[in-house]
Amino acid sequence: MKIEFYGVRGSMPTPGENTVVYGGNTSCVYLELSNGNNVILDSGTGIAKLNGKFKSYKRPIHLLVTHNHWDHIQGFPYFAPIYSENTTIEIITGITDSNDTDMILKQMSGTNHPVKYDQLPSKITLNTELAHQKEFSLNTFKVTTQALNHPDGGTAYCLTGDNQKVAYVTDNELKPPYAESSTWDEWVAFIKDADVLIHDAQYNNKDMPLKHGWGHSTYEQVAELAMQANVKQVFLISHDPSATDSELARHEKEQQQKSSHKLNITWAKEGCSYLIDTQAFSTITAIRAQ
Repeated sequence: MKIEFYGVRGSMPTPGENTVVYGGNTSCVYLELSNGNNVILDSGTGIAKLNGKFKSYKRPIHLLVTHNHWDHIQGFPYFAPIYSENTTIEIITGITDSNDTDMILKQMSGTNHPVKYDQLPSKITLNTELAHQKEFSLNTFKVTTQALNHPDGGTAYCLTGDNQKVAYVTDNELKPPYAESSTWDEWVAFIKDADVLIHDAQYNNKDMPLKHGWGHSTYEQVAELAMQANVKQVFLISHDPSATDSELARHEKEQQQKSSHKLNITWAKEGCSYLIDTQAFSTITAIRAQ
């Protein structure tokens, strides 16, 4: 399975000289199986960088959305395939607290956007029911679901294909002050033995208690969880919009030293691509220049 990171920033896009290493686009991750089947995870501003990959794509496009917060849907109006009459897109939406699962489309309504969602020539199917299932199939991926601990709700996904398991858990507060949608033990079980865990870690322990309850985890918490669940590789995403490259690099180095010989943990970088195989996990290419 191949993993490509197109957007790893949380809350809002952060272009500028201090974010060029880790990237400033909001959440979007691409998974591809050895048979060519693929899934897009979230449609933050990073999804626009996928336009070239899907320019001449003939098969249906599958998009899994975790929740409706802007940083996870705001790139959709700039995803070029939606303007092609030859494109078919299936959008699976996460479970939210309100009955507004169509916000990815309705952001293109009223005075929000010049092109309205009901004017799009592409064939778009909005599936609001699949995330209610504990397990389903999507484009030959086996998908399991779990409720996020996050204001307004949301859904985490584990995707299995090529005999490998990738857990996508963003945004998620592992130790919230409010009633949990999913407990710590349930998270351990959900990501157990994953080849890759992609998890929100917008904060560090020093940010608490000021940001306790805001719906995000600390990287120290994610490292603890991953070790308990026997995860092989961790990628942290949803980087704080105020965090600079130098700050993220410092946190990454500190945590890697703490986790040495126990856990492979990396701060995800926009434009990086990885290949999971049965023997090892290795960087295969850079896609930033596309």
